[in-house]
Order: sequence, then C-alpha cells, then structure tokens
Amino acid sequence: MTDETAKRPAEYSFMDPAVQECPYEAYQVYRDEAPIYREPMSGTFIVTRYEDLRAMLLDTETFGNGGASQRNAPVNARAQRMRALYETKGWLPGATLAARDDPEHKQMRAMFDKAFRAGKIKDLDPFVEDVSNRLFDAFIERGSCDWVKEFAIPLPLIVIGKQMGAREEDIWRIKAWTDAWVRRFGRMIPEEEEAWAVEMEIEAQHYFQPIFERVRNEPDETLLSDIVNTVIPEWGRTLNDNELHAEMMSDTFVGGSETTTNAIAEGVKLLIENPAVWTRLKTDPDKYLRPFCEEILRLESPVQGLYRVAKKDTVLHGVEIPEGSVINVRYAAANRDERQFECPEDIDLDRRNPTAHLTFGAGTHHCLGAPLARREMYYSFKSLVDRIDEMWLAPGHSEPEHHPHFFLRALKELHIEFRRR
Repeated sequence: MTDETAKRPAEYSFMDPAVQECPYEAYQVYRDEAPIYREPMSGTFIVTRYEDLRAMLLDTETFGNGGASQRNAPVNARAQRMRALYETKGWLPGATLAARDDPEHKQMRAMFDKAFRAGKIKDLDPFVEDVSNRLFDAFIERGSCDWVKEFAIPLPLIVIGKQMGAREEDIWRIKAWTDAWVRRFGRMIPEEEEAWAVEMEIEAQHYFQPIFERVRNEPDETLLSDIVNTVIPEWGRTLNDNELHAEMMSDTFVGGSETTTNAIAEGVKLLIENPAVWTRLKTDPDKYLRPFCEEILRLESPVQGLYRVAKKDTVLHGVEIPEGSVINVRYAAANRDERQFECPEDIDLDRRNPTAHLTFGAGTHHCLGAPLARREMYYSFKSLVDRIDEMWLAPGHSEPEHHPHFFLRALKELHIEFRRR
C-alpha cells in the first residue's frame, strides 16, 4: 500500500457497525499509524499497542477507572431521568468493583477474591461438565444446532445462575435482562430504548432481591452467599442492596456469562474456518484444549475494549494526555499486535506463553471471573471433541454476523451441522 492509498485512523470509527463486524484492519492501522490516537469528536484517546496497553493497566498511579470522578461529575438531564426511574421503581445501582479505584477497589476486591477463591471455583468442575453434556444431549441426535442459542448462551448462564440463586428454568428471563443491559452499555441507543433497558434491569432487581434476603437469613455454600454476607473490614459493613444489584447485572451476570458465551461461540466458528486446527485438537485434546481456549480469547477478544481515565498529566509516544482524559484501551487490538505475538492472525497451539494476552486485563483489575470462564470454555470444547467428529456451517443460513457493539464482540447466531463420533 503506497503512502497515497494508505488508510489513516480518521477513516475508521469504532462506532461504525461495519468496523465493529471486522475491526482488525482498523486495529492494524491504529497500531502502525497512531498508537495513541485522540479521537477528534469526543476527545477520547485510543490505545492499541500491547506494550502501551499493558503498561497502562499496571500503572494505577497514572491511570484509573475514574469511579470517583464519574460519581462526582455533573449529571445531564437524560441521566437524571434514568436515575429517577431506578429510585422510583427499584434500586439505583452503586459503584461496581470494576468501576472503583484504590483504596475502595482493593478493599472490595479482597472480599470477592475470597468468594471466588480457587478451591471453590475448582469444586464447580463436575457441575460445569454435567451441564455441558446435558446441553449436547438435547441436539446430538439431530446432527445440527444453533451453537449460540443452544449451547454458548445457556452453559455459562446456568453455571453462574446456580451460584447466584437463580432457577435454571429462568435463564432465558435472565438473558433478556442481560441483553437489555448490554444494549444500554453499547452506547448506541436512543433515550426511549435506554428507559426500556432500565425498566428491564429493575425487573431483574425485583427477581434477585428476595434471593439476597434468603441468603442473608440462611447462608449457604454459593458464591452469592459469600458476596452478600462477607463484611468488608475497612467499610465496617457488607455490600448494601444498591451495590449488590449493580454487581449482579454488571460484574456477575454480564461479566460472568456474556463474555464467556461470546468466546465459546467464536471458538466453534474458528474451528470450522481452520479444519487443520480441528484435526490437531482431536488428535491430542489433553495437550491442545487449553492453549486453544487461550487462542480464542486472544484472537476474538469477547471484550474488545474498555475505558480508563488519566489521573494526572502524562505523555505517551509524544502525545500529551491531560489529567481527566478518557482513554479507550482496545484489548482486541493489543492481542493481535505483531510486536508481541508472532504471526498474530494465526491459531498457534504451540504458542509460547499462550496466556500473555490481555483479554482478562492485567494487574489489580485482572478479571475476577477468569478461572471460571476458562473452566467453562475447557469443558465446552472437551464435550465438542468427545462427541463430534466433523462439523460445518449449516447451508441455508446467512454468514455469521456479530451484534453491533462498541465494547463487546458477540455472534448473533451460529447454525452448524455435524457428524457425531
């Protein structure tokens, strides 16, 4: 590509559904031409190189989540109307773990680390494997399925739902609530649709409030019981209802199911597109299943990017970033940075340090649910390898497409046919 025909960052917008469908050319241009790019309309700084993004995530003195500044910022009229809906009909969500900076984040994180301790998550393995096999049983004789609807969505919802006190028969109600939350989070909807999304979240709040009360009165072995009943020493209290409702939708059900759904869905699409990888995976699943899961997370990052805030003036690549600036860290761009990963567009089952990707973040804000997500992915693809010999895209359906979204990468559907083992 000559200088005259070379693309420039200004030619792309991550709010453009076409770019969201296939963002990788845009990421390449950003990494090469403007690794720290100030978007002219919003003033947001977009960061796309691995080294810069990882350094930013680790440097909590310079870059934060901006929770305190956002809570103290002026509220516009539209936001005030949404707030009034919550306060009138439900609970105004408190600040989530992901939205807090230290010292609040560290104090709250300690409580979650206890609830999500390694031994407790490992104890879920038999249940995750059982759910995976039950879902396969429902369509294995048919020889076809919509992999998204019939497997990738229900598996993580059933697993996290059990730990949050939800009934398995209610998972599609919960999915409707999380879909509404995700739509609102995507920043691309008019006010009337945002009000609908808030109403949906309030409906979810009224579903979960009695569950909070039950585990307060009768603590059990679930993750929710730990979250509800553990006192944060520095606060001298447990989480209040407003904080619990925020966690249920944001960090727990969306963070704990939506992103895993997206990774499980993308994995099958990648295997169909890369039959040599599928053949190799089948030959030695004990060796290759886990690295394959990491390559899915790197190549098709379920969370394409999130925000950070500059806590003080700084300079990167000669670009001045003033205190208070909003920074869009694009994990998905960093995960395909050839400066960090050899042949980044390829699935490499022998890649050195396969967990080096930034899909789960880094440092103090590393994703709390990463161990559970990895287990769900592992048992999903273990069932796939154990029970399916060959698979392909089902004829008669359009090419797989993703939901338009600024932050997330989610397949709408994935119709496949297969020959069972």
